[in-house]
Amino acid sequence: MLIKAFTFNPVGENTYLIWDEETKEAAIIDAGMSNNRENAAVSDLIDKENLLLKYALQTHMHFDHVWGLSYIKETYNLRPLCHAADEIIYSQAPEMTGMFRLSMNWNLPAIERYIDEGETFQLGNTVIKVLHTPGHTPGGLSFYIESAHTLFTGDTLFQGSIGRTDLPGGDLTEEINSIKNKILTLPSDTIIYSGHGPESSIGWELKYNPFL
Repeated sequence: MLIKAFTFNPVGENTYLIWDEETKEAAIIDAGMSNNRENAAVSDLIDKENLLLKYALQTHMHFDHVWGLSYIKETYNLRPLCHAADEIIYSQAPEMTGMFRLSMNWNLPAIERYIDEGETFQLGNTVIKVLHTPGHTPGGLSFYIESAHTLFTGDTLFQGSIGRTDLPGGDLTEEINSIKNKILTLPSDTIIYSGHGPESSIGWELKYNPFL
């Protein structure tokens, strides 16, 4: 499996494009593109690698992680897959953008369907397992690829930090439980790709993260 990380929009959100090397089947995780240049960066890679984009997976539905979903729908006819508990977060995206003194012409696509703990998606021989990791938002998800020793945590866990829980729907107790009971139980060599900032690993977080 190959991974390309992009950092997009004024909030510095990490969008990931992942794909199977043999079949070229691909998924985008947290489409945060906010302008034509960022849209083109994703499409240029898809075209260069001749990828077949199959899924638009969402770790959660805060505005900075959904900004590019309209483009994904218009260009690839894909709509987002997310947890049901984050539908209300999605509906509040324009309002939350204003809270951050940002503005955008919102035309967000409808959710394709809801996904939850234990569900899997396949890109060729690569299996993506869904973990429900609430706390930052009620419907927060992480995506675990055991064969690649890789976990996409969204805004639940960062290198040396954890996601904020002071926004609507946040719950610190739930977040800590998600991290300790779902994430930190994975093998220590699991690489963490988060929604903001650099990559990390389970082992590093267990040793150095001051919030844990």
